[in-house]
Parts: sequence; C-alpha cells; structure tokens
Amino acid sequence: MYDERLTVPRSWWLFPVLLGLTLTLILLRISAVGALVGLVVGIAAGAAAISSYGSARIRVVQGSLVAGPARIPVDALGAAQALGPTEAAAWRGPKADPRAFMLLRSYVPTALRVEVSDPGDPTPYLYLSTRSPMKLAKALDEARRSARG
Repeated sequence: MYDERLTVPRSWWLFPVLLGLTLTLILLRISAVGALVGLVVGIAAGAAAISSYGSARIRVVQGSLVAGPARIPVDALGAAQALGPTEAAAWRGPKADPRAFMLLRSYVPTALRVEVSDPGDPTPYLYLSTRSPMKLAKALDEARRSARG
C-alpha cells in the first residue's frame, strides 16, 4: 500500500492572500463594501485553486496504480525507474514523449518513470512526480508480486 498527496509548498498559500489584497485595492476605488467582497472572494478563489492543484494523489491500492485521474492495473506496468532532479527535468522536457501520461508538479523535483507493458495501450510510460520515487517503485513491485502470487 502506498499513498502520497502532492501538496503545494506552504509558501504558495501566500498567493490567495495577495490575490485578495489585489482585488481589495482595485475595488476600493468603487466602494468599501466592494473592497471587502473582493478580499473575501479573492482569498476564497485563490485558496480553492491551490487546494485543487495540490490535491493530486498517487496510490497503489487493490492491484492498481491510481495517479490523479488515471487508474492502471499493476500487471499492465513494466519496469519503474526512479529519477533524481536532473533526470526528472530531462524527462519533463527534451526526453518527453507526448503520448506519455504525466502527473507533473513543478514543486516536486523527483519522479518515477514507469513503462506501460500493455500492448493495447498507446501510452509508452507514466511520469509521476513523487517525493519518494524509491518507495513508490517498491510498492509497485510488491503489488505486482501480490497480483501474480
């Protein structure tokens, strides 16, 4: 079993506050009530956007890899390769295949690249931003063994 939530860094939570303050300053010229509404709406909208972006999860459960919206049986996956920051950046950029499934989070420097072994699937590999690529690879191996065993 593996479960990871790709939460945003704490410093990103300043953005909703800054958005609210910006709307407050813009709407203050119209009215004080409008400025107050702008503050509340700006903070709420910014917080909702950041919370949504940071709610991506990677899980290995019941013989499947669940990564964001994708759910793939572990027996359809091949070799997993843990990527350090430099190699992960290369696979996000010049080495990337446009057919690959990518769960990218710019604030997570490491990743796991997992081959897709299902011949009927046009996706060549999965690129998953993860803070623990070795633990995720191990969880996939264990789930594969359990599914076969």
